[in-house]
Amino acid sequence: MEKSKEKMERTEKFEDYAYVLDFLPYGHVDDKRPIHKREPLAQVIGERYFTLLEVSVKREKNPLVMDRLYIGKGERDVVNRIKRKLKFEELTPSAKKELPFVVENIVKQREAEFVEFFNKAEPITTRMHQLELLPGVGKKTMWAILEERKKEPFKNFEDIAKRVKGVQPLKLVVGRILYELQNPNTKYLIFVQS
Repeated sequence: MEKSKEKMERTEKFEDYAYVLDFLPYGHVDDKRPIHKREPLAQVIGERYFTLLEVSVKREKNPLVMDRLYIGKGERDVVNRIKRKLKFEELTPSAKKELPFVVENIVKQREAEFVEFFNKAEPITTRMHQLELLPGVGKKTMWAILEERKKEPFKNFEDIAKRVKGVQPLKLVVGRILYELQNPNTKYLIFVQS
């Protein structure tokens, strides 16, 4: 019974869609094979778990940065196969440069989920709250958020920014996701669950 639960948890972490960070029409530059034998690759970030992946792209396709690609099970229109999971350090310089913009786009698409985080975040320990894991949020800001959400749950990022002075929720969430991608051994993962 426990094995099937563990297997189920693993399968839930598969991404169905991903956004292009960089497209390498001739594969990696350090690939020693002749250009005509290399396969086109793309470095992508998953829409659900922010998983960094390298995918093989069909020869006739030329995806652009920020394109949303289907990478799930079954027939794919642009992607041949998922080659491997990537670490932040393995991203190309272009992919690293585009990452904040693509993550921001994903967060905007999923705004309701992240607003829910502000509405439901809880203490991690007696001295640390989940909200304090957001870059730039200290005790004073944390208490301001908690007091405001007691009055009424936040509706969207704009509502949070209006009601809590100096808080830019989109930047806070994007900042934390980027931190977690660059530090995979972070003790308290709050957004990246890959």
